[in-house]
Amino acid sequence: MISIAIDGPSGAGKSTISRKAAEMFGFIYVDTGAIYRTIGLASKTHNVSLYNKKAVIEMLPKLKIELKYNDAGEQHMYLDGKDVSRDIRLPEVSMLASKVSAIPEVRAFLIDMQRDMAEKYDVIMDGRDIGTVILPNADLKIFLTADVSDRARRRYEELCAKGMDKPFGEVLAEMKQRDEQDTERAAAPLKPAEDAVMLDTSGNTLEQSVAEVCRLISDRTGKKSVNGHE
Repeated sequence: MISIAIDGPSGAGKSTISRKAAEMFGFIYVDTGAIYRTIGLASKTHNVSLYNKKAVIEMLPKLKIELKYNDAGEQHMYLDGKDVSRDIRLPEVSMLASKVSAIPEVRAFLIDMQRDMAEKYDVIMDGRDIGTVILPNADLKIFLTADVSDRARRRYEELCAKGMDKPFGEVLAEMKQRDEQDTERAAAPLKPAEDAVMLDTSGNTLEQSVAEVCRLISDRTGKKSVNGHE
């Protein structure tokens, strides 16, 4: 099986770029951030404070978290039988995900689920510690980033497209706070793997970023994408 690890900060375009690249190569796309968002949402649903580490850990085995794919190959997250794919994209859930992912026991709880996908399928998996922790032997590791203002603008446009009214300044402030939480946490902090390829997408169109990632995958694996990249 071929495994591609794509890490980077919030708003870098990891999910969209990874999903489109996976489509190009016929790989399974695994959005690990969605799994942490689902646990963050669960803490809110069950009124469990993320400052109460013991309560969070006790909540984990009671949850039914499922990762499913529709006919178009799109990943959907289910929490206790309910499709929460839209709910987990709310900005407040993003902050909950950052907090819950800082708990080592939560990361340990999910690690087998993530590695199991890579053992069964050719995958492109994105997150914040894929190349450093989850798939340390991935065939290719990419650290995807962009200027924080650029990332905030992308997130703002994404929220507007979904009908979620939020001031840009607030989105930017949350993005900076998320960066700080992710890079300074004790458990698997956000950082590039030593052998990761650094890819800055500042100013890129989505098509340009996808093309660069596809080129890197083709160069490393010898696989040809459907658009002819070798």
